[in-house]
Amino acid sequence: MITLDHVSKTYSTGAPALNDISLHIEPGEFVFIVGDSGSGKSTLIKLLLRELLPSSGQITVNGIDVGKLKHRQIPKYRRTLGVVFQDFRLLRDRNVYDNVAFAQRIIQTPGREIKKNVPSMLSTVGLAGKYKAKPRELSGGEQQRVALARALVNKPPILLADEPTGNLDPNNSWEIMKLFEEINATGTTVVVVTHNREIVNAMKKRVIAMNKGVIISDEEEGTYIDEAY
Repeated sequence: MITLDHVSKTYSTGAPALNDISLHIEPGEFVFIVGDSGSGKSTLIKLLLRELLPSSGQITVNGIDVGKLKHRQIPKYRRTLGVVFQDFRLLRDRNVYDNVAFAQRIIQTPGREIKKNVPSMLSTVGLAGKYKAKPRELSGGEQQRVALARALVNKPPILLADEPTGNLDPNNSWEIMKLFEEINATGTTVVVVTHNREIVNAMKKRVIAMNKGVIISDEEEGTYIDEAY
């Protein structure tokens, strides 16, 4: 589902962000990527989203050679990815329903299907009764649920989450991670970048630890190792 083959990324300043990274994530896996700030985690996510190009090496996502995408092909490629960020990135002037429906309208889903899909997805994330609320009227946990519903409403095969619990209290963090597990159980590949040691240690998923642009550990049922902190 996701393959990096000897991928390096050096920024224009000359600072190396990734150094000869190789990894393979199978369809349906649940993977944590951990490491301190500056370890290369954010660069990795940006490469997968095709916000950046690697300096060398090859990235393949869902059978697509990401580095060979033409500029006009990038939006279509990104629609195959569900993405959740730490800061929610909701449309502040639209209600919950319209925030989720926005993702469907981008791909020109027929209106009758939107009216069916959006309430179904809001029910999945526990927000069926909040569809008229604006983001400012929601708690942080509820806003992240809206972001998750928006990321998943088009049924992407891959969900990328960049510090999804970074702005949440412990209880809401666990609720979001339970939703990620439920989503993963349906066959969606889930990749979560996080600093949350407690969650990583408790969930016993595959853990890829990074430090200074290299992978220092890749363990099934792994834990958050000190060297990656």
